[in-house]
Amino acid sequence: MFDEMKRKIKPNSTTFTNVISGFYREQKLEDVDKILGLMKVYGLNPNSNLVYNVRIGGLCKLKRMREAKDLYREMLSKRMKPNWVIYNLLIVGFCKEGMLEEAKRVYEEMGKKRVVSGEGRCYFGLIHYLCQSGDFEAAMGVYKDAMGKNWMPGFKTMKMLVNGLVKN
Repeated sequence: MFDEMKRKIKPNSTTFTNVISGFYREQKLEDVDKILGLMKVYGLNPNSNLVYNVRIGGLCKLKRMREAKDLYREMLSKRMKPNWVIYNLLIVGFCKEGMLEEAKRVYEEMGKKRVVSGEGRCYFGLIHYLCQSGDFEAAMGVYKDAMGKNWMPGFKTMKMLVNGLVKN
């Protein structure tokens, strides 16, 4: 399909990232490297934040957090600056896999680098999972950060946080 398409239009970054996303969705990870190589042929940068967003997001959805973390490290080794999307993907992914120490580490790194999330989902997810694990003090710290941005977690998460703090 890609071969047919390229006869009619010149593929761009959006075209390639959509193809990459589809390969992750279909769990055809071996084809991702082929597409990254094709991007170079078309004069596009396979090492952009956009491509890493899609790749890390695909791995997180597949619950392959170690590989997502490796890609993140690869970015850092190339002196790239991860954006808030990458931090959100990693934090939420680690939380969903019960890897809360990793999630907290990435969250702290995001703060140290002064990266501001463009959405509250990562904060609310981290608060929720920290409360579930009984780490209410850490959850309160994340809550304060979210409140500084005028973001409020949902009722269920807030109830869990308040009840946990009161109990402690």
